[in-house]
Amino acid sequence: MRHLTDFGDMTREEWDTLYERASRIIDAPQEHMDACRGKVMASLFYEPSTRTNFSFQTAMLRLGGTVFGFADPNSSSTAKGESLKDTVKMVSGYADVVVMRTPWEGAAKAASLYSNVPVINAGDGGHMHPTQTTTDLTTITKLRGSVDGLSIGLCGDLKNGRTVHSLIKAMEKFRDIRFFLISPRELAIPDYMRTFMKEKGMRYMEVTGLEAVIPQLDVLYMTRIQRERFVDPLEYERNKGVYILTRRKLHRAKENLLVMHPLPRVDEIAVDVDDDPRAVYFQQARYGMFSRMALLEDLANQPRYETVPPVEIGTKPVCTNPRCITQTQPYLPPLIRKIGGKDCCGFCDAQLR
Repeated sequence: MRHLTDFGDMTREEWDTLYERASRIIDAPQEHMDACRGKVMASLFYEPSTRTNFSFQTAMLRLGGTVFGFADPNSSSTAKGESLKDTVKMVSGYADVVVMRTPWEGAAKAASLYSNVPVINAGDGGHMHPTQTTTDLTTITKLRGSVDGLSIGLCGDLKNGRTVHSLIKAMEKFRDIRFFLISPRELAIPDYMRTFMKEKGMRYMEVTGLEAVIPQLDVLYMTRIQRERFVDPLEYERNKGVYILTRRKLHRAKENLLVMHPLPRVDEIAVDVDDDPRAVYFQQARYGMFSRMALLEDLANQPRYETVPPVEIGTKPVCTNPRCITQTQPYLPPLIRKIGGKDCCGFCDAQLR
């Protein structure tokens, strides 16, 4: 069965096919009004969301399908102690596709082991967010014509930024990409992403200042400092507001720069940037709906698997990452994958110790 839990699992050919479908939907959405007629999407959002939640729901409705689910886990049986496995087994009995957002890293991968229908990762903690990446790539391709050969600045919280991690993994499939990773040292990309980039031969430079590199960028991808990902409130206070993009700072940028942001923003992009033609983040959000329509049109129409292959029952987690799904769901199998020749958790990608 085809799931989308990590953009890295998608081939370049699959992406090209998905983009072609998204582009057709953008140009003629009325021709896709019945693409998911009679199909049902389960929306399981264990943490707050505006764009991703509304975007998926609107996408399914525009395709002629229907939606059920929850946006507050306290209104579900999770509050009674129901396991992720049981929730997914139950929900996949009702729906044709399951869309999940959770604060636990690797949760979508875990859900995919037990679901009878495709599972889409709508964000798993600070780990991955593959449908934000389909949004980002759709935006770049539609506005620039191609993704190949770009210099991309990723700015802000790169440690906890799941949108950043997914975008880096996606860019491995394109040619001649150069990254400028702009963050405080405390919020630099995690080791498993650095290892991934080295293993794939990707070009990148880690810097702490934005203004010095902005003239070199084709895409500037701003992210917020995420209060909800910090264990230590003092660490958040030290880093909030460290990068603020203003109209003045854009004076040295290229005329065809794309300023992007997965949203929501707090103070990292000043409102005086909104009217600059290079600011495309609201347009980006709209393209996200179309890219999710393209994804749902494919996955929601897959045949249902009545029997899911048996899964080994775990006895204790092998991963020590406190945010990994294995810490709260001990029955999960001990999945291990190689990243850069090192043993890493098959759910959250953290290096095993």
